[in-house]
Amino acid sequence: MTKGRISNILAGTALGVIGFASAVPAAELRMSWWGGESRHVATQKALEACGAKHGHTVKGEFTGFDGYLEKLTTQMAGQTEADIVQVNWPWLPLFSRNGDGFADLRTLKAIDLSNWSEADLASGSMNGVLQGLSVSTTGRVFLFNTTTFEKAGVAVPKSWEELFAATKTIKEKLGKDYYTFNAVKETAQLVTTLVVVQKTGKDMVDPKTNRVAWTADELADGITFLGKLVEDGVMRSQKEEAADGNVNLFEKPEWAEGKIAGSYEWDSTFGKYAHPLKEGQVLKPAGILKIDGAVTAGVYRKPSMVFSISKHSNNQEAAAQIVNCLLNEPEGIDALGTTRGIPASKAATARLGQTGEPEVCEANAMVMAASGPSVSPFNENPEIRSVFLDTLEEYAYGELDAKAAAEQIIDGSNDVLAKFD
Repeated sequence: MTKGRISNILAGTALGVIGFASAVPAAELRMSWWGGESRHVATQKALEACGAKHGHTVKGEFTGFDGYLEKLTTQMAGQTEADIVQVNWPWLPLFSRNGDGFADLRTLKAIDLSNWSEADLASGSMNGVLQGLSVSTTGRVFLFNTTTFEKAGVAVPKSWEELFAATKTIKEKLGKDYYTFNAVKETAQLVTTLVVVQKTGKDMVDPKTNRVAWTADELADGITFLGKLVEDGVMRSQKEEAADGNVNLFEKPEWAEGKIAGSYEWDSTFGKYAHPLKEGQVLKPAGILKIDGAVTAGVYRKPSMVFSISKHSNNQEAAAQIVNCLLNEPEGIDALGTTRGIPASKAATARLGQTGEPEVCEANAMVMAASGPSVSPFNENPEIRSVFLDTLEEYAYGELDAKAAAEQIIDGSNDVLAKFD
């Protein structure tokens, strides 16, 4: 698409909203969010610009992340939440399990929803009702230290089969203490999930039944695959990782030296893993590895956060104008920039271009282009995650076989999901 075409689209969108603004009386609104200083400053500038454009005033209520959930929970219980609320995506089931916790954004005329894909809109929906608009979209991609692969004379893998083959060559040429991958804790869960989703095409949670969508055999295959990564020397065992203590991957000297040459991480965290590498080591995003016969790439793509509008607001259309301005119109886009990550809105990404680290932009493009079912917020429910991780640990230590582990995860997760029926 040419720059001129993009400009025309943006101008048309802005003019359309300005024309609608005259039908909405001036309103005094509140917006709440969490973040750091740079986000606070940028958001206040954006609210001032968008308020002036549409004839509204917006008071900002902002804080750090710690304590925000507790504060919002109290406000939601007392129906005193702000007109516009920044909500962490996994919290949607906590506040809107039936899709009635916030205003239905599809009913508000001022928001141009065409800037999001239906898959992204589904991620912000509960019970089929759009409860939050993705501010930025994040997802997991594979990151590989290309220097390690080059030293061994092998290409960076594009499939799991190639990763297994490359591992064998790297160990033969560089040493048995070299590993091509790392997956512990949350990452181990998400690798297991990735393999099952690729094989079945199903997210962990069936939105229709609100129960685990996988059979025990399907999940057992994913757990067995995780075990194979250890057995074939692709990655270290959980026992070996535990012996290192509670040390993050990016803090390990083996990572800095390229002796652990890959991981599966959030696209937005590229810098956290690239910056610790020693001079001469190069990290690159590599998309998503697929198993043989995969029916989907199985991308784990989710909103990093959403903007919601209070169902108790007396000025929902005015609030919708501000939200649309923040996410889709030049005044809001320019002021916010990438303070909440690379924007999910097509209008915002078109206007901002390739702002930020090139590798982050490249990784995010991979996430956005990959296929996969909509991811349920329940995947990150703290109780479900605890069941999943504790069971994987039992499997890693030989206390459960893959089938028993799968049954335990499914039963434990369904017990948690039943609380939300």
